[in-house]
Amino acid sequence: MKKMFFLAAMMFAAFTTASAQEQEPEVIAEFQPHWFLQLQGGAAHTLGEAKFMDLISPTAQLAVGYQFNPVLGLRLQGSGWESKGGWVNYDNYKWNYVSAGLDLKINLINLFGGWKPKRVFGMNLIVGGAANIGWNNGEANAINADILKNHPNGDFKMEYLWDGTKVRPVGRFGLDFDFRCSDRVSINLEGNANILTDKYNSKKAENPDWYFNALLGVKIALGPTVKYTVIEPDPVIIEPAPKPEPKPQPKPEPKPIVKKPEMKTEIFYPIREVVATGSEAAKLQNLISFLKENPDTKVDVKSYADAGTGNPKINQMYAQKRADNVKKALIEAGIAESRITAQSFGDTVQPYSENDKNRVSIAIAK
Repeated sequence: MKKMFFLAAMMFAAFTTASAQEQEPEVIAEFQPHWFLQLQGGAAHTLGEAKFMDLISPTAQLAVGYQFNPVLGLRLQGSGWESKGGWVNYDNYKWNYVSAGLDLKINLINLFGGWKPKRVFGMNLIVGGAANIGWNNGEANAINADILKNHPNGDFKMEYLWDGTKVRPVGRFGLDFDFRCSDRVSINLEGNANILTDKYNSKKAENPDWYFNALLGVKIALGPTVKYTVIEPDPVIIEPAPKPEPKPQPKPEPKPIVKKPEMKTEIFYPIREVVATGSEAAKLQNLISFLKENPDTKVDVKSYADAGTGNPKINQMYAQKRADNVKKALIEAGIAESRITAQSFGDTVQPYSENDKNRVSIAIAK
């Protein structure tokens, strides 16, 4: 008995869990293009003829960019602080610089693995260019002045020594790594290499000068990066118990259809006549009697002229007089004018194929 109870409880729990899972809403995530801000600080190493640690100096970087899609972004960056150089048998020297340029960022993880809104780790390839502005190179100039003082022949002087402010083109590439904190904030670690002309460190080496940056900071999205759409599941509809079918009720007997009385009267005229005479006048009297016996009926009188004689203007006149005379006779016989409609069609309509029959007034009462 206990075994059966335990089995039933497990089946009920499984059914309840499955039902709950089926009713969970579906959430669809869609990438949103957005602006972003990067704030970073770290260390720079200028390649040269001195110990590695002696050529490390502080650096910082500020960048504003736009992420067009999960793979491609573009940023405008400004970086710099200090660079260092070394000269044989002399102290190291330093100068200041700032570099401003444009970088293309390619997210390699999204490129090869597809975009996922909750992915913790991202890696970007950086390729760009900048302008390096250097100044405050007084220490190198002081060393060179001392060399010339002690070695007038100039055997140890610095080649390519510069003073004042110098602007040089820079090519740069590198990688940065994003560690997601939220949809808008991530910790950013970046390493980049910068290549310049041989004049940068005031020495001649027959090859380009380099400096390398290692930066740590934060990346902040300035707008939503993901749009979430929640699709609610269809509600569970519990069908009510079927109601008992009602007993068929006897159909009521159909009411008898009472046909409304109708009468059609054709009054024919001799040529150029507009008043009914003889047997045609008797037809008109029969129509009057019908209308009096059926006070709910109305009469529509349409009058015509034959197209074989006269002309359209004269025929219109004859037809109009025939319609007016029929209407007048009905009114004089006591039929209300509101029950009468009289129209003239002249010879524009020929209701009969025989020409002479078209000198007619057709009255339909119903």
